[in-house]
Amino acid sequence: MANIVFIGLGSNLGNRKENIKKAIMKISELPQSSVQAASSIINTKPMGKIDQPDFLNCVIKIKTELNPEQLLSKLLQIEKEMGRIRKEKLGPRIIDLDILFFNDEIIKTKELIIPHSEILNRKFVLYLIKEIAPQLEHPIMQKTIAELYAEYQE
Repeated sequence: MANIVFIGLGSNLGNRKENIKKAIMKISELPQSSVQAASSIINTKPMGKIDQPDFLNCVIKIKTELNPEQLLSKLLQIEKEMGRIRKEKLGPRIIDLDILFFNDEIIKTKELIIPHSEILNRKFVLYLIKEIAPQLEHPIMQKTIAELYAEYQE
């Protein structure tokens, strides 16, 4: 059965736009997977650790036969291949790939939290998902992305 997954991409090192395009290409080459839609790519300020360059971010929708753990493993592999080094939490990174939604599943393991725990704290993520899937329903909040975006408090 094909799974519908939303992945957040971010980059704030090197050629940020090329990093995002390259990551999307690598995701499109995953086995039994295809990119269905991509949001625009927007500039965002860093969150948490603010003394670092701005990010470029986008969200893609993919269809995949991979399960959540397999997909996470493949995304971590892509990050590593592209040169991501995990030195500090929320530090600068050449590429960041996050599973935001996996169907309407709610998953909480040591390795994986779906829906992604920071979606509701990041207006830009809601904005980017809203561009490609405004009617997508957050399985915990039981509201659409468009509704959550409209209710967002700065």
